[in-house]
Amino acid sequence: CGFSKKSQENNLMRPLLLLILASIFTSCSILAQQANPDYDPVLAASVEADDYGMKNYVMAILRTGPKDSIITDKAQRAELFRGHMENIKRLASEKKLVVAGPFGKNDLTYRGLFILNVKTIEEARALCNTDPAVAAGIFELTLIPWYGSAALGEYLPSSEKVSKYKF
Repeated sequence: CGFSKKSQENNLMRPLLLLILASIFTSCSILAQQANPDYDPVLAASVEADDYGMKNYVMAILRTGPKDSIITDKAQRAELFRGHMENIKRLASEKKLVVAGPFGKNDLTYRGLFILNVKTIEEARALCNTDPAVAAGIFELTLIPWYGSAALGEYLPSSEKVSKYKF
């Protein structure tokens, strides 16, 4: 017929190759990220969000410290915990602390959690060491880098409106 076997194979391969390429491009477009119609660039910038609406924090797990069982004077403990709560309020007002709260009873000696709006373990440690209960050894720290929603701190103004009592 005038067509070689190789020429016929090439003619069959082209449609197959085009089908494979079309499938790849279709798959890529399905998996491609889509723009968020609710994106607020002003809010994103104000909370230092990356393109995914996330940012780095440091999580501090407060554990029972070496002096917890040694410091037994009720007035001293009350003063340390009053200072602990005042420190939490101060760090929250400075927007350095976005989450704080105690854990329920557990076998791990975990007492509480802070999520700090800082980039480094060193900065988190320095902030946590301003806590009188940490400084006194009632608590000790485990500090872990954490990547979470940059809007995490946006709940703080609302939290004041839902608590019936203040610490």
